[in-house]
Amino acid sequence: MLNQAVLFMLALLLIGVLAKNQSLIIAVVFLLAVKWAGLGEKIFPFAQQKGIHIGVTIITIAVLVPIVTGEIGFKELQEALKSYYAWIALASGIFVAVIAANGVELLQNDPHITAALVFGTILAVAVFNGVAVGPLIGAGIAYMAMRVVQFFS
Repeated sequence: MLNQAVLFMLALLLIGVLAKNQSLIIAVVFLLAVKWAGLGEKIFPFAQQKGIHIGVTIITIAVLVPIVTGEIGFKELQEALKSYYAWIALASGIFVAVIAANGVELLQNDPHITAALVFGTILAVAVFNGVAVGPLIGAGIAYMAMRVVQFFS
């Protein structure tokens, strides 16, 4: 029952508690509960294969709520686009989405890179109050950096 994976998860739980990071605590407790309930063989492959896409969908829903509630509309968009900050935000959003798309592919195809990115994300969430979108962005940045290195090699 206390194998390397469980000990690692308990260490992450401790980090989550010490850092007072509710997302990490909930994630670890959920995953351990699934494992200990014997549902891991059914849930883990699905979560690993579809989890990122489900998470991105949930984040997209949260971002779109102000539009559907009427808090943000065409008028606000038009006003925002008069600001150079809005144009920076627009360009940043495009850039991040493009590099994250490459990151999804890298995460699915390169397990050792995935381990490093996931661990980096866990550290950022637990220690620096980061948000766990890091693996996609991190993988996209890593993909771009790898291509630059490959180009100059």
